[in-house]
Amino acid sequence: MSEVIDHLLQGTLEVTGRLVDASNATLYATCSVSDQLMAVIYKPVAGERPLWDFPDGNLAQREYAAYLISQMGDFHVVPPTVLRDGPFGIGMVQQWIDIDEEIDLAEFYRTNNPQLRNMALFDAVVNNTDRKIGHLLPLSVEKVFGCDHGVTFHEEDKLRTVLWQWADQPLLADEIEQLQKLESEVKISRDELRNLITESEYLALLARINRLISEKVFPAPSDEWPAVPWPPF
Repeated sequence: MSEVIDHLLQGTLEVTGRLVDASNATLYATCSVSDQLMAVIYKPVAGERPLWDFPDGNLAQREYAAYLISQMGDFHVVPPTVLRDGPFGIGMVQQWIDIDEEIDLAEFYRTNNPQLRNMALFDAVVNNTDRKIGHLLPLSVEKVFGCDHGVTFHEEDKLRTVLWQWADQPLLADEIEQLQKLESEVKISRDELRNLITESEYLALLARINRLISEKVFPAPSDEWPAVPWPPF
């Protein structure tokens, strides 16, 4: 993993295309170190559209913060991600993931797959407001990444996801231990995280982790806001 991060930080970025369905500038690029090429996604801050409910910080910082939480909490659901300069300025650079095209996402997302359960717990922690079916990146049924974590960490509960299979179900003992470890790591990494999200969002992150530990269940959909992002794919 560290070798991939070093490659993302040190490589030369060359933009070769754009994902036209994305609401913000999402560029396909290569990241080259010597003769080694890596396909990446590059989201420059300059291409972001402001959102009414995310007035502070920026989306690229939240994408990177989501990667840090994924690593701190041993979720490992966010592809290797860095913040760095590029052809269009500072932005998020993330390793491109080639998914298993044989997996039907429209069916897969409904299953009781342990990797999806892991993703659902991660989303509850980062308060993901946009977990769509198309944001699932399965390498296989045994390994699933997720993408598009720009709208995360809001201080208000705004969880919107297609992964509600485990709503109100008890957390496993090892999941509670995982969250307890994460809580400690988040406290240790306060300064680093505070460079990416606001103070109130940082405190809300800790509160969500603590609530999951104390209540020992997955969150349930709220009747105060839409529980599923639209469109769901």
